[in-house]
Amino acid sequence: MAQQEDVFKKIVSHCKEYGFVFPSSDIYDGLGAVYDYGQNGVELKNNIKNYWWKSMVLLHDNIVGIDAAVFMHPTVWKASGHVDAFNDPLIDNRDSKKRYRADVLIEDQIAKYEEKIEKEVAKGRKRFGDAFDEAQFVSTNGRVLEIVAKRDALHARYAKAMEAMDLEELKQIIVDEEIVCPISGTRNWTDVRQFNLMFKTEMGSTADGASTIYLRPETAQGIFVNYLNVQKTGRMKLPFGIAQIGKAFRNEIVARQFIFRMREFEQMEMQFFVKPGTEMEWFNTWKQTRMAWHQALGFGAENYRFHDHEKLAHYANAATDIEFRMPFGFKEVEGIHSRTDFDLKQHAKYSGKKIEYFDPEDNQSYTPYVIETSIGVDRMFLSIMCHSYEEEQLEGGDVRTVLHLPAALAPVKLAVLPLVKKDGLPEKAQEIMQELKFHFNCKYEEKDTIGKRYRRQDAIGTPYCITVDHDTLNDNTVTLRDRDTMEQRRVNINELRAIIEEQVSLTSLLKRL
Repeated sequence: MAQQEDVFKKIVSHCKEYGFVFPSSDIYDGLGAVYDYGQNGVELKNNIKNYWWKSMVLLHDNIVGIDAAVFMHPTVWKASGHVDAFNDPLIDNRDSKKRYRADVLIEDQIAKYEEKIEKEVAKGRKRFGDAFDEAQFVSTNGRVLEIVAKRDALHARYAKAMEAMDLEELKQIIVDEEIVCPISGTRNWTDVRQFNLMFKTEMGSTADGASTIYLRPETAQGIFVNYLNVQKTGRMKLPFGIAQIGKAFRNEIVARQFIFRMREFEQMEMQFFVKPGTEMEWFNTWKQTRMAWHQALGFGAENYRFHDHEKLAHYANAATDIEFRMPFGFKEVEGIHSRTDFDLKQHAKYSGKKIEYFDPEDNQSYTPYVIETSIGVDRMFLSIMCHSYEEEQLEGGDVRTVLHLPAALAPVKLAVLPLVKKDGLPEKAQEIMQELKFHFNCKYEEKDTIGKRYRRQDAIGTPYCITVDHDTLNDNTVTLRDRDTMEQRRVNINELRAIIEEQVSLTSLLKRL
């Protein structure tokens, strides 16, 4: 685990050093849990968003996009339940003066039991070798059974307390499990209390005439309040979806793990409106569709899993997360929820407007049900960085730091490098740049040795480098170098675009879906 934490620290510093992610207001020592995307980060982020948007809007003729405002009428958040129920259970340690989410402390404790089980299984595997039967071992080994019983008992108790949002019971679980503060190491806890996560501000020019509004904590409500507008103007027939990419804001008390949990973040959400009674079928369809989208990036199916929710939100009748293996364990990158007709009915109730769908086949009106797919852009970005980062041992004892980014998402697709800064090579390299820059993002570099330039491009994840040398001027060929294999081959300049475009275009990625 410590080794994984070291890797994560290296990824965070790599993000800063190579222009991916900077602490916000860095010259003023940053702002807690707020980050800025640098020149390479914004390209990667835009490519992720583009991949998602096109997979939704381009590949489905019944999904359209919108871009709703961050500010919304305050009643929206009353109707959605956020004003009354968008709370985290918080607990303070009196000695360290640090504040924690009670549910996170308990979930970490459950994870510790799971780690203990893993350790026992690993011991068994070592002891019995090829003859090891994991299923039998887990179901018969006394030590494992004891830990499993403790984990299951804690899990059941925790789920019940969260369902009822029983704050006293959450505190009691922390006491009974002897959970200590990670900073002070003591168990000197306050009571658990609720904290609303929405940022408030005021709209209006005078203090007494101003109305309280909120920075949206999710983008979904912007879709729900526009359901009628889109359905009517787009003449949409059920089932259909509305997609949106936008900023959301949460006053996270326990913001941690770099860009994994931030106070200002970006979401890619699609709400899919369906006929009541068909929602579970569509829920399962979208589960598989979304998992395929993630796995098309080529990170290996073993690094993903579904995690079904036991505690459902008040509006849901099914919910699952797609989790990705980060250096700090499996973590949620996307949620898929069957939200029933809760949101549209709430907005109909609070607005006094009739929000329904007239079904010409059944000749009746009803409120559609909704399947939601919601993915955090920043978490997606982090999962890609974590999986792509490698410190590769080379022959001769050298080490290179390389980002094996999926080529279609890489910030720079091609680096054009003249071997030396003379003899007409820079001019030839610039000529190639001028031709190819209309087709993909190219970077020109002439400073330092060719080896150092290759290393810099490896570090930002550029899939291809071409070197313009003296032979180029005679035979119109360049050396094409592959980032992952480091193989080099001579290629005619006229063939460059076709070879590279096939590998780096978003189209090639979308076709895998």
